[in-house]
Amino acid sequence: MKDQLFAAPIDQLGDFCFDEKVVEVFPDMIQRSVPGYSNILSAIGMMTARFAQPGSNLYDLGCSLGAATQMMRRNVPHTDCQIIGIDNSAPMVERCRQHLAAYKSSVSVEIRQDDIQNVAIENASVVVLNFTLQFIEPAERLTLLKRIYNGLRPGGILILSEKFRFEDAEVSDLLVELHLDFKRANGYSELEISQKRTMLENVLRADSIELHKQRLQQAGFEHIDLWFQCFNFGSIVAIKDKEANA
Repeated sequence: MKDQLFAAPIDQLGDFCFDEKVVEVFPDMIQRSVPGYSNILSAIGMMTARFAQPGSNLYDLGCSLGAATQMMRRNVPHTDCQIIGIDNSAPMVERCRQHLAAYKSSVSVEIRQDDIQNVAIENASVVVLNFTLQFIEPAERLTLLKRIYNGLRPGGILILSEKFRFEDAEVSDLLVELHLDFKRANGYSELEISQKRTMLENVLRADSIELHKQRLQQAGFEHIDLWFQCFNFGSIVAIKDKEANA
């Protein structure tokens, strides 16, 4: 369904939330709003094929409708792996389960409704945070990343996709404007862009690439770098050393 949630003026703009209305249009919304989203999903599948370890757990934290979960399931090379998708939105979880049930697979998938900050990460080889960390309170992000690191097997990977902010004002303004041009090219009006941006201001707090790397290092990851960027969106890989303590 086409995203027209913000096409008409809204009298009182509250905070953005992942409710039933958003769920209905979410695939269209994210494709038209996040540059490079399809590339990131494809690469999640490729990295799953490379990093998934036999008998391990794979986590999609903030799984929404299960796009990344599905890519992991399609590409995991070991049938004894367990994929666990977690989201705190009841409408998202319900629809995600429906989507995944439509495709048969020999790989076990469990979708849970929960706060990812309350979930234990155990015996993991692949963890995905696909545009999720930006909705967590900044002061609580390092704690989550430490739990992910500690729950990863040696050689495990975290794929962290986010919207970024930039310290250089000239660069920041350019990338923001290019992103707005991207949304305009995908059919969003100025009203739609403005209203959605206002609703996201208090719930989506972006970090710089440098801060992400610093935080991942503090969490314990030995190998960290940006692998993809398109305008002010991108994705970072953080890999636990193969020689790290389990």
